[in-house]
Amino acid sequence: MGAYTLAVSGMTCDHCARTAEKALAAVSGVVTAQVSYRDKIASVETRDGVTATALIAAVKGKGYGAKLLKADGRESPRRTPSSSDLMPSKQKGGDGLHIAIIGSGSGAFAAAIRAVEEGAQVTLIEAGTVGGTCVNVGCVPSKIMIRAAHVAHTQAAGPFPGIESRPARVDRAALVAQQRQRVEELRLAKYQSIVDVNPNINLVQGFARFKDPYTLIVKRLDGSEMQMKADRVLIATGASPAVPPVPGLKESPYWTSTDALVAEELPQHLIIIGSSIVAVELGQAFLRLGSRVTMIARSKVLFREDPAIGEALEKILAEEGMTVLTQTQTKSVAHRDGVFQIETSAGVVNGDRLLVATGRRPNTTGMNLDVAGVKLDERSAIQVDDHFRTSAPDVYAVGDCTNQPQFVYVAAAAGTRAAINMTGGDATLDLATMPAVVFTDPQVATVGLTEAEARLKGIETDSRTLTLDNVPRALANFDTRGFIKVVAEAGTGRLLGVQAVADQAGELIQTAALAIRNGMTVDDLAGQLFPYLTMVEGLKLCAQTFRKDVKQLSCCAG
Repeated sequence: MGAYTLAVSGMTCDHCARTAEKALAAVSGVVTAQVSYRDKIASVETRDGVTATALIAAVKGKGYGAKLLKADGRESPRRTPSSSDLMPSKQKGGDGLHIAIIGSGSGAFAAAIRAVEEGAQVTLIEAGTVGGTCVNVGCVPSKIMIRAAHVAHTQAAGPFPGIESRPARVDRAALVAQQRQRVEELRLAKYQSIVDVNPNINLVQGFARFKDPYTLIVKRLDGSEMQMKADRVLIATGASPAVPPVPGLKESPYWTSTDALVAEELPQHLIIIGSSIVAVELGQAFLRLGSRVTMIARSKVLFREDPAIGEALEKILAEEGMTVLTQTQTKSVAHRDGVFQIETSAGVVNGDRLLVATGRRPNTTGMNLDVAGVKLDERSAIQVDDHFRTSAPDVYAVGDCTNQPQFVYVAAAAGTRAAINMTGGDATLDLATMPAVVFTDPQVATVGLTEAEARLKGIETDSRTLTLDNVPRALANFDTRGFIKVVAEAGTGRLLGVQAVADQAGELIQTAALAIRNGMTVDDLAGQLFPYLTMVEGLKLCAQTFRKDVKQLSCCAG
């Protein structure tokens, strides 16, 4: 008889523990198997001949990490990594591997945590602030600002005549101070503390470049350089705001989103070049906090989305007081005596601040990627396959520096899967049902295919659009701006995509994602129970319009 104790990683609930337990029990020769989710430990009794390798493989086969702690009651020997551990090795598992990760954002940390769970030693290399874009200069501070602007707008323009509306008095400096404090708290809790408490993750401050696929040269902040060997390298360097080649722009004191989020004074007139997600989110926020805002869009608002989305959002922003110049080219920028003068195809626009929000470019310069054999696409983004491998052996990449969608949750999910693959596993990421949210008010949320995208794939579609004056929650809120659109396959009714402009659209879109993921039809969706009064009930109502006129139904009609 034999007895083994394994450390099991990657479990998120008791169900995971039972799944791992069943996998161990199914190994030939196992007498008993018990897995504790709380302790992250598996205790296994076996007949003679059962190996730890077979048990570990069974657990990993279910998507969890595993490594041997004890065999027959004896602790598995642990050795101190030596300099030879930093040399490339060819073993399949994570034990003994040294993984270097360039960057320290969500994708980098997700990869580091999983790689350590698989037995690897990880070195994070960061040239700037730990935590990357999302927590420091992206998702977190922007959503704090947007929420503050929403509160100010509700106070100034509430829909209920029985409650006095009055313009909000805004102290922008106080808002920025509160925002900075929360950003620092989250950076410490979700990033820095992980490095501090995990002995298998080491942080090196500096800028990394390749000497060869397995060797990095890191220029430290003091100017000195160190050479680092690694078995695997993960590039997770993110992206930065792109600046278009407009004459005079680079010579002016323009803002990027990073500057705008920490500005302690509100502009009198903010001009925005671009109509991207950043443009509409921050533009509406500044408008609601008290600035006059003019947006210059080269084509349309959110032009990559279903045209109905841009049309609806443009109308909403204009109704709130924003000037939106669509199909307008920016010809030149001048800045004199504190005033920006923007020459456009629609005339000259003057303002005291200029925000450039024309997209983001991958951070891939200066790292000698060609020396490592890492290929870039036409956007200078790193090309990766479905396992996040680059064109170079043992070099992986995730996040906004790659040709993957630029969303933090995609980067984090990719980081976990890249770590699994770097340590001998086999993991991919299905982006077919990737939800996306734009945090305007009302929000924009999408998942799956638009009608145009479905046609490009040769799929015939049938779609319905439900305006929000048919949704009881929107009527009760006295806010019927927007719509919900469901795209289905013609004939079968199989759900293909959902696009929504609605209050809390970001909350309802995950229900749509799960429905598409599980192959539901519009009739399946229409037959589900949805709580009343909720905005997500609009999905059911929109699905019902494929067979009925919802205007002829009573409330909660099933």
